[in-house]
Amino acid sequence: MRIIAGIYGGRKVKFPNSKLVRPTTDKVKESLFNYLYNQIDFDEIKVCDIYAGSGSLGLEALSRGAGEVHFVEKNFQVAKVLKENIDSLDASSECRIFNMEAIKFSTLNEHIQYELILADPPFFKNDIHLVVKNILKNNYLTEDGILIIERSVQTKNEDIEGFGIEPFKQIGDSLIYKYIQS
Repeated sequence: MRIIAGIYGGRKVKFPNSKLVRPTTDKVKESLFNYLYNQIDFDEIKVCDIYAGSGSLGLEALSRGAGEVHFVEKNFQVAKVLKENIDSLDASSECRIFNMEAIKFSTLNEHIQYELILADPPFFKNDIHLVVKNILKNNYLTEDGILIIERSVQTKNEDIEGFGIEPFKQIGDSLIYKYIQS
């Protein structure tokens, strides 16, 4: 796994040895960030990578110019690998790790707002529906902020019901859902 573009382009991202983590493929990541690059200016934005795993999505955003990235990862061992990936880029000052469940994070009362939130939960973990509702209800997105969720084609029906929207893009067996704060 690698960072595709930006100042860290080509750098490897270490992947945790865990059955709980499923990395976003380079193909999905490249397609997603090509889309996002045409939607937002990454320069100094604040990004959140929920269900972060190795941090691949958040580190890609950082590489492309994000000023600050927050990572949410509940598994302590996986978060250790995430920290190693951040340290390997000498990016600790731009990153913060929340070692907690995504549901708990989505209800924090810290009044944090992000221009971009990326959520890549385990494909069959359905707490993402509540996390998304909490994020929207608690105003985690800035005005015109974007929330992106990657899911499986196998969970399409329950995701459409849970999110209340259709996926806007399919890449391989991944479906991408998008909310824009207005």
